[in-house]
Amino acid sequence: MPHEHKLSRRDLMKIGAAGCVATAAGCKLFSAGSKRIPIGVQLYSVRDECAKDLAAAVKRVAELGFDGVEFAGYYEWNAKDLRSLLDDNGLKCCGTHTGIDTLLGDQLKATVEFHQTLGNRFLIVPGLPQKYRDSARAWLDTANCFNEIAEKIEPHGMFCGYHNHTVEFTPMDGQTPWDIFFSNTGKDVVMQLDTGNAMNGGGDPVAILKKYPGRARTVHAKPFSKNNHTAVIGEDDVPWAEVIALCRSTAGTEWYIVEIERYKKSSFDSVAGCLAGLKALGA
Repeated sequence: MPHEHKLSRRDLMKIGAAGCVATAAGCKLFSAGSKRIPIGVQLYSVRDECAKDLAAAVKRVAELGFDGVEFAGYYEWNAKDLRSLLDDNGLKCCGTHTGIDTLLGDQLKATVEFHQTLGNRFLIVPGLPQKYRDSARAWLDTANCFNEIAEKIEPHGMFCGYHNHTVEFTPMDGQTPWDIFFSNTGKDVVMQLDTGNAMNGGGDPVAILKKYPGRARTVHAKPFSKNNHTAVIGEDDVPWAEVIALCRSTAGTEWYIVEIERYKKSSFDSVAGCLAGLKALGA
């Protein structure tokens, strides 16, 4: 069952204050009538259950109240059957984590066709082999590579993107790899910011969202706590009020995607707690 989250008066004041986003015209406050950003879950979070019975796991995700799923592997299912599974459970595909090799050369055509059937627009690379990231020059070349991929898939209504771990925030030649990459990629290369991983690597998710407006089409909502490694969203150290305010105003966010790797009791219990936490915080 989802965890109950009771907000204090101080929490509510933080959320209200964070809704004021500085603009040239002054303070812009998001309202209760703003378009709701749907919430998905990265199925890696419940990989133990997916490996046992993918259909049952996806059904449970829907029952918990998620709007969509992001894949990290397909458990030997084909795209047509996966699409039927999602449709039957009232879910959307909000992305996939896929290796860079699936977006290069002859493999790109097959990847596009697979995701057209699946109904997925977001092809996100969740990490890179060493040769793509072992120097500042390599990161710049990788940025150019992603720009080329984005141009090729744009006619299909798709976006490629990159998801961080922690290494992207270790300075390299006076810059972080994150900044080298996203300062040299176009708007169609999605900045899939993982909030927990960023903070674990020394990054500031609020500063990142402010620096790259319109780039965070999907955001990995992952908790981070220095003292509680099984904390769910709302119990952790991520400045969620500010993150949510930016996602709703300037970040261009189309999906929140819950991901969690350490569990209190079970994987489903923890993703349910994160979903409840996001909703309690106004997401």
